[in-house]
Amino acid sequence: MPKRILTGTVVSDKGDKTVVVKVERKVKHPLYGKIIRRSKKYHAHDEDNAIKAGETVRIEETKPISKLKTWKVLDKVEVSAKAKKSDEIDA
Repeated sequence: MPKRILTGTVVSDKGDKTVVVKVERKVKHPLYGKIIRRSKKYHAHDEDNAIKAGETVRIEETKPISKLKTWKVLDKVEVSAKAKKSDEIDA
């Protein structure tokens, strides 16, 4: 069975080697037909503590790492505007 790969936004990077990724999807309401957003948060393993809050990342399903972590970060898709600003201030 292939591993699932999802794309989402990092909402928290407070834990050591852990990020919380929010994945949003759009679903059609069964009765009214309106398109609504549904989201779910996944705890993902970030070995280098390189990912910051606000960045868009891809995560891959893996064997359980801990009680909550069964995903790992593959790579950054997009750097947030907030992270870009802080890099410019530091430079």
